[in-house]
Amino acid sequence: MASKRQRGYGDKTAKNRKKKPREEAADLCSVLGDEWVKAAVKEAWSRRTQFSHGDLELDCQPFPHCIIRNFLSSETFVENLQRELLELSFHNKSNDLYKFQQSDDLKKRIEPHISGLRTVLFGRFRSWLGEVLGVELETTVDVSCARYEYTDLLLCHDDELEGRRVAFILYLVPPWQSSDGGTLDLYSTDSNFQPQTIVKSLVPSLNTLVLFEVSPVSFHQVSEVLTEDKHRLSLSGWFHGPSLERPPRHTEAPIPRNPHLPRDETVLLEWINSIYLDISYQEQIQEEFEDSSEIQLKDFLKEEKFREVREALRLTQIQWMKRGPPNKRCYEVASLDSLPQCVSACWELLHSEAFFLLLSNFTGLRLHYLCPADDDDYADKKKAEDDTREGESSQSAHASGDDGVCVCVGFISPHSSECVLVITYLCFSELSTPVCCGELRRWTHGSYTLLHDAEAARAEYALDLVLPFCGTDWQSEFGGFTCYVANEEDEELLTVYPEDNSLALVYRDKETLKFVKHVNHRSSSDSSSISPCRALYDFCFVYYE
Repeated sequence: MASKRQRGYGDKTAKNRKKKPREEAADLCSVLGDEWVKAAVKEAWSRRTQFSHGDLELDCQPFPHCIIRNFLSSETFVENLQRELLELSFHNKSNDLYKFQQSDDLKKRIEPHISGLRTVLFGRFRSWLGEVLGVELETTVDVSCARYEYTDLLLCHDDELEGRRVAFILYLVPPWQSSDGGTLDLYSTDSNFQPQTIVKSLVPSLNTLVLFEVSPVSFHQVSEVLTEDKHRLSLSGWFHGPSLERPPRHTEAPIPRNPHLPRDETVLLEWINSIYLDISYQEQIQEEFEDSSEIQLKDFLKEEKFREVREALRLTQIQWMKRGPPNKRCYEVASLDSLPQCVSACWELLHSEAFFLLLSNFTGLRLHYLCPADDDDYADKKKAEDDTREGESSQSAHASGDDGVCVCVGFISPHSSECVLVITYLCFSELSTPVCCGELRRWTHGSYTLLHDAEAARAEYALDLVLPFCGTDWQSEFGGFTCYVANEEDEELLTVYPEDNSLALVYRDKETLKFVKHVNHRSSSDSSSISPCRALYDFCFVYYE
């Protein structure tokens, strides 16, 4: 019978089979084959005591972690593994928590040394580790390669995710010093299982494997890489198995919210650029804000007031306190009792009743117990009352009506040195008390905020305000900008870059979260700066209807 197979089919298949790379066997260091060492490590781990023998070291402070030097016995294997990894495609990864380059999952890579390492890691070594911990680890392969370059980092986190039992990192770096950054920093924790301070830093070393159990206290970070001359290459992943019991998550007390301070419109006249007090310009701002839910108002404060506050912020009398914990935030906040008079006055401006009303005009939000009516009646009444009377002094008065009041607010006309009286009809709406909370913050190298579950759970509709004092030499590549993202999604919706005297307003809904990007080493290393350490200051307020 004539064969129906295509000619050459068998030859082609055989040829392809011959081309498949042969897996190179990886041998582990001899200490991992010593039964006495394995029993001793198991005993020490269970008792949370130290143990050291040859290339293996177990330390239980601040949480149990094991360091195995010369993990792979063959230097040639390590060199070839490095070469294969560097030939992979890497993808930039960046969000609130990290910035580095990562390879695709190595689960199915067929390069001889990558596949050889994978076999020994999730075979023989997994069995050894399972015996040490007294648990059955799954055969799940979860490993990838990361390359960290200048300013790359991975901020404080605990690795907790369903199924992860042990985290590991195998370093494949050139000669490395602590001054290069990129250390694996381990945090102590408080009674609420929140990270406090770095108590141990492990400097990467070629062919060294570090592992630790994923637990409620396993907070760690990869510190920022400070060298521009070399990169930090590592393989990392997790051995999967039954998760350790986790206590209920600690809930932080929110920043207290307060109603406005009783300050009238004179505070606006004293501080704010007169163009923003023109009612017609406010209407333009509101139109733009309602279209995009965000706006930046440049040259917002009067120039002399802005300069006065900017200079005062650098005074040593201000007491700055670090805000943490580091798995959520790291920046400094000013003690209000220590503020110079002009800085305190600026704080009161942003907290004042007059400013709440001004924000209502900018945004259309109900930030006062009086709110503009939206019906057709209001348009007619406003048109009738909108005529201005030049030459009258600034004043404020209330006149009662059946369904509302007339509120008279004085503003400076941008076209005249005289005061102009604007009368707006306001009606009573559902009674509510708009409130705000705020901070005066200082951002320097190493400052950041992170997204976290508690923030997502408490998210609500709010108006964010940021007024920066950053200096003309602050660059976007330094970090310190605010990113808005949709909850449980990586895509950024909006990025607000700090700019001197530019008031940023952003309205966010319950599904929108924000973070401030890590201020990196570039902010303190630029030789063109007069000061060796730049600082970004800002007033940050959140207003609720």
